[in-house]
Amino acid sequence: MEKDFIDLFEFQTRLKEGIESLFPKRLWIRAEVSAVKARNGGHCYLELSQSNEDGLVAKASAIIWSSKYRFISPYFESVTGSPLQEGMQILVEVQPTYSQLYGFSLIINDIDPEFSLGVKELERQRTIERLQKEGLMDLQKELALPALPYRFAVISAEDAAGYRDFVRHLDENPYGFKVSLTLFPALMQGQDCPRSIVEALDAILESGEEYDAVLILRGGGARLDLACYDDYSMAAVIAQYPTPVLTAVGHDQDYHVCDMVAYENVKTPTALADFILEIYEDEDARISSFQSRMKLAFASRLLSMDAAVEAVWMRIRGGFAMKLLNMESSLDVLQARIQAADPRSILERGYALALDEHGVVLKSAAGCRKGDSVSLMFADGTLACEVMGVSK
Repeated sequence: MEKDFIDLFEFQTRLKEGIESLFPKRLWIRAEVSAVKARNGGHCYLELSQSNEDGLVAKASAIIWSSKYRFISPYFESVTGSPLQEGMQILVEVQPTYSQLYGFSLIINDIDPEFSLGVKELERQRTIERLQKEGLMDLQKELALPALPYRFAVISAEDAAGYRDFVRHLDENPYGFKVSLTLFPALMQGQDCPRSIVEALDAILESGEEYDAVLILRGGGARLDLACYDDYSMAAVIAQYPTPVLTAVGHDQDYHVCDMVAYENVKTPTALADFILEIYEDEDARISSFQSRMKLAFASRLLSMDAAVEAVWMRIRGGFAMKLLNMESSLDVLQARIQAADPRSILERGYALALDEHGVVLKSAAGCRKGDSVSLMFADGTLACEVMGVSK
């Protein structure tokens, strides 16, 4: 029995006609970029896909002709801050086509860069709400940074300019402050960035070393390049980390979810170096102020002690002077008494002293007999006498 058939070309021609008649106009579709390959000055080839919780559910090849790509690419990058890359959610205007030789593909005529930004912002807000609901936003703020943090674990790319700037800024500080840095290398952008940073955080804990703080450094970049720092899993690990985590992963306009949950965040690695140096400067100023206060207090104490010693000395000197005066007065009285009791003083008042022949003072006439030799002592001389008689 003869079978009906058509050849391959006719079959594919019918497919082409069917597809092009079903989609006569361009339409906008949403998809994820799973692969991208752009040639300088040439066409850009993409693989678009869609996934759900069960995995990959759709996939298609797409192309941007060079005539369109040279306009689409710079505009997309100027709005999003990043070129087309894997993992992006995009909204593209396409024309479905079918080629008998190359099969089904999508011709991209335009890309809406605002959509890609909007998707990331929506994901970011959902992440923030989830962290708030789980009570993780402020856990790091409850930790305490040492007064003088010295040992730091640094998560960064070893060859990153931001990391080199950070190290140089610390090394060249004019105060001579020194800190200890240990690098734990990690990918700092792209889809694998959150996983790599979480692995570095785990490695720090597993090292068994005690660090005063963990520093996550990246020197800025395109907005979508830095979107990985809005990742929930990484933010949750940072929020619950037992050591203070300090972040510096962008420029002034960037503020990521990981910055929100960190103990402290600054905008650039150089600013983080300044933050650490300011801690040392403040402590140095506090110590200097304390030393000055101690010197003033000690000087004041010495002055008080000098005044107290002077007062004591004045009291001692005053008391001693009074004592001397009293002693002088007593001596004067004693001297007066001695002088009053001195026989010579009595003789000077006109009296005479009678002495026997042995020079003993005669206290009464009864001690003399007639014929005894007696001396009468006057103030100006002595008379030798003989007792002629004794009368009562």
